[in-house]
Amino acid sequence: MIKNSAIEAAAYEIMARAAIDIPEDYKTGLRGMLDGEKGELSHFVLEAMLDNYDAAEEDRRPMCADTGVPRYYVKAGNDARIEGGFVGLESALRRATARATQDVPLRPNRVHPLSRQDNNNNVGINAPEIEYAFEPDADWLDITTVHKGGLFGSDYRMLFPGDGIDGIKRFFLDVMYEFGRRGLACQPAIVGIGLGGSKDVTMTLGKQAACLRVVGDANPDPQVAKLERELMEMGNQIGMGPMGYVGNSMVVDCHIEVGYTHTGGMPMSVHTFCLSSRRAVARLHKDGSVEYRTDPKWFTPYMRRESVEWSTTEVALAVG
Repeated sequence: MIKNSAIEAAAYEIMARAAIDIPEDYKTGLRGMLDGEKGELSHFVLEAMLDNYDAAEEDRRPMCADTGVPRYYVKAGNDARIEGGFVGLESALRRATARATQDVPLRPNRVHPLSRQDNNNNVGINAPEIEYAFEPDADWLDITTVHKGGLFGSDYRMLFPGDGIDGIKRFFLDVMYEFGRRGLACQPAIVGIGLGGSKDVTMTLGKQAACLRVVGDANPDPQVAKLERELMEMGNQIGMGPMGYVGNSMVVDCHIEVGYTHTGGMPMSVHTFCLSSRRAVARLHKDGSVEYRTDPKWFTPYMRRESVEWSTTEVALAVG
């Protein structure tokens, strides 16, 4: 059984890691953009960002004064057993969030939308958010924390089948241009896109695509992967770089996740992470051991299954 104390300790640890240690995949993506950035100011900002990441790790302090809004993604193996069940799990995550806010420290960003009451611990009504997924033939518990930035960098549009790929590209360019022009996103960023499902599903898929896939990861569907590459290239041809300066480094990577939708519609959402891609993961085992990493490994073949029933044969086909 996985103990609540272990969950709280691991969640507390990944809270600090997410705020301080920028994932290597993201830094590698930025270094690649630095080599191709033609704008003088944009090039300078990219260099300063990378220097800031190094300084944060050396000083063990958050790399940005705005530490975003902490949230969790929990993936439970189907055979996992948790002390106190999921109520015990959520209590442990809320305690870890409150402690980390004070100790790391994290900026207490969470307030009531009307009264603006701030509990000074990033905990409140529906905060921090906790999303769940499950995995067959496993008894571990994965906890991913994401310090989501780019708060205003989300948009949605109901497209129609007749809009096709051109309509997807048009909405993407409209959104990215407005995000950059109005300062609604902290670029360069990983951009996540949700296609299909209902409105709530496409919004969820887009945010997960931005936050839970690493730079360089391609969707296993060749048609989707091709569109990811095309949109990333288009996003970097808008003419904007870091902080809205003239440049060609706006999109570090583009990730698309899809869901079957109504035959008459094609809902689409666009989400940007922020310029630090703050995420960290802990995998807890029933023997008390914990493994830490930065790749959430959220979108497994089981998550993307199409069939009615799930079998090991489908796993083999999914991984090629």
